[in-house]
Amino acid sequence: MHTPAHGIRYERADYLALEAGSNVKHEFLGGQIYGMAGGSPEHAALAAAVVGLLFAQVRIGRCRVYDADLRVRVLETGLTTYPDVSVVCGPLERDPEDDNAVTNPSVLVEVLSRSTEEYDRGDKFEHYKRIVSLRQYVLVSHRERRVEVWSRDHGDVWTSVVALDGERGALPSIGANLDVRELYDAVSEPESIR
Repeated sequence: MHTPAHGIRYERADYLALEAGSNVKHEFLGGQIYGMAGGSPEHAALAAAVVGLLFAQVRIGRCRVYDADLRVRVLETGLTTYPDVSVVCGPLERDPEDDNAVTNPSVLVEVLSRSTEEYDRGDKFEHYKRIVSLRQYVLVSHRERRVEVWSRDHGDVWTSVVALDGERGALPSIGANLDVRELYDAVSEPESIR
């Protein structure tokens, strides 16, 4: 996890007051406030491409796609964070203590980076698994054309499928998929116009 903002213990109300007046995002867990690192242009482009691809597929149905401005709280563990992309199906269920945070995502997407990959794959995923509504967790690689989709079955068992260039990462819980080639082609540097 990232470095705490301070070495003292905070109440959730302190965190919410900080977020209300800050232009920097923070995570909150166990009385600690953690500053979230800014991403690279490539990270931002991948996250935006995921939003665009998913929005085009779910826009008419009962699911909505949100970017990293949506705060998500894991009620069971207390983690409050900003996933790169969230998909919520049906009505939003808001955190009883924070009207700006939701508690019922169906799909969460994290674009990996050198500094966050271990956390996104490990501790953060363990928190996300405690969200009852969560059906799929997607990890988008920063090193190669690779999308890893973790899916929860009815027995609460998580399994992963990796989609590489030319393949699609299936998201049946929202009736969508991520075409790996289309995703990474969308973030390639455009050719100069002559």
